[in-house]
Amino acid sequence: MNVIARTIDYKGETIIELIADRYRALIAPFNGSNIMKMEDTTLDIDIFRNDPSLSPEELKSAAEVYGMPTLYLPNRLSHGNLKTSDGIYHFPCNDPLGNHIHGFLHKRNHQIDEVKVEGDFAIAKTSYLYDENDEFFEIFPISFKAEFSFTLSSEGMNYEFTLTNLSSKMMPYGVCNHTAINGPFTKDGIGDDVRLQVPIGDKWELDEHAIPTEKNIPLTEYDLMYKEGTMVPVLKDIDNDLYSAMMNELDGKPFNGVIIKDVATGKRICYEVDGNIKYWIIWNDHGNKGFFCPEPMTWNIDAPNLKGDPSVTGYFELAPSKSRTLRERIFTME
Repeated sequence: MNVIARTIDYKGETIIELIADRYRALIAPFNGSNIMKMEDTTLDIDIFRNDPSLSPEELKSAAEVYGMPTLYLPNRLSHGNLKTSDGIYHFPCNDPLGNHIHGFLHKRNHQIDEVKVEGDFAIAKTSYLYDENDEFFEIFPISFKAEFSFTLSSEGMNYEFTLTNLSSKMMPYGVCNHTAINGPFTKDGIGDDVRLQVPIGDKWELDEHAIPTEKNIPLTEYDLMYKEGTMVPVLKDIDNDLYSAMMNELDGKPFNGVIIKDVATGKRICYEVDGNIKYWIIWNDHGNKGFFCPEPMTWNIDAPNLKGDPSVTGYFELAPSKSRTLRERIFTME
């Protein structure tokens, strides 16, 4: 089996190329350890939105809508406020609705720690140390280490993301992947043939600032299209459809994740997450750009400020010196 792990040049920046069996992936440490491309060369599946004509600067400026970026913190904080058990932090309001959105980790230049082949596995590890050297530290003075692990094999991509609290304060733990998936995802496919299945539970109402009211609203026929796998996730505007996460099913077996299918060919993208994920939110930037984002979140939008029980909102804090790891897997099928 062909297995390669190496660094290569991308327009002056160093990126990581992993190849294992039919899969090939490119990881961009310069852009927050974004999986900027992942393809199945046998099935002709190009999973993530990518554009090889873009410069590193252009990719950095649009980090949320290409590839698979990891966000700390997820989604929006109302008016930029973040309340923890031992502090209050005020983030800059950087969205048109008057909130802070997406945090900063996915925009940083990360360190390459390891690139190697072990048997049938192509492996890369990157990291970022957040401390007083980061421009954001004055606003959010909680030092931490973020560690990324990417393992490509004939089974697809296994991804791990670990946060470790290096401060003496309680650290809010909220993570999201702003996963930008191509629609269509094959060279000859069309958007009308793409279907998205999301294991949805409760639907959450959002106010005019896209912040949860903490009320659930009844599922409609539209919402059930996610559950049934009949939702076409492009060619129409999907704007923050927010649901509690449930268990899915893949070929008769329990599967914790979303499934994207091309109904013309039967080809599928499977995106599996672990039990840290409590919510799915779906967004597609008006649906006319050839991609959509089924985003897994460990907590609800604005969780630090919500009144609900943390067991519902997903709000969680890491104590000093403690770590937590998120594990996901991306693979393809016919």
